[in-house]
Amino acid sequence: MHWTKKWQLQQIAHQMVDTLNSKGYITHYAEDVEEAKKLVLEIVPEGSSIAMGGSILLGDMGLVDIFRSDKYRFYDRYATHSYEECYQVYRESMMADWLVTGTNAITRNGEIVNTDSSGNRAGGIIFGPDKVLIVVGANKVVDDLPAAFKRIKEIAPMNAKRIGHQTPCAISGVCENCESPQSICNATSIIHHGRKHPGRFNIIMIADEVGY
Repeated sequence: MHWTKKWQLQQIAHQMVDTLNSKGYITHYAEDVEEAKKLVLEIVPEGSSIAMGGSILLGDMGLVDIFRSDKYRFYDRYATHSYEECYQVYRESMMADWLVTGTNAITRNGEIVNTDSSGNRAGGIIFGPDKVLIVVGANKVVDDLPAAFKRIKEIAPMNAKRIGHQTPCAISGVCENCESPQSICNATSIIHHGRKHPGRFNIIMIADEVGY
């Protein structure tokens, strides 16, 4: 990455830390993924029960293996063998101490926007686990809600392809506004601010391009 691009991401991340803190979230700055990983392990106490939202970034950080250790109680959606089993884990994980997740987009005004297949991430962020930790790269910052919805449509084909869903977008590479039974765009959540339950939302803003 050219240093000017990194500089721009740093400026966005610093600005968003200030904005998000002013909106009632507890927000942390991370220079890169490794620093973000250290922050996750500092923020989430050992002994906690943990749910995870599907995220390339969190997988790349090695958090699944860490949370599987005997230091934590992990709602392991990845160890299931069928969607029915996975769905049961989703339901049980609504009672977790922590939801650790990524996000699809975050606006410059501090709205956190997600579109889900099953709704476990969107539902858990809104109301479920006692605490929520969102790890997000500065590349996911967008101007406003219309830009967030546009971004979600642009990345949906990659997510559908990644998890093997047989949707029109997984063939064409562009959103087809489908109503397929395998659609991954079934529920959308918007968090406007973190003031309702002070201390519930932690956000790590990474000054880098991570996930998609």
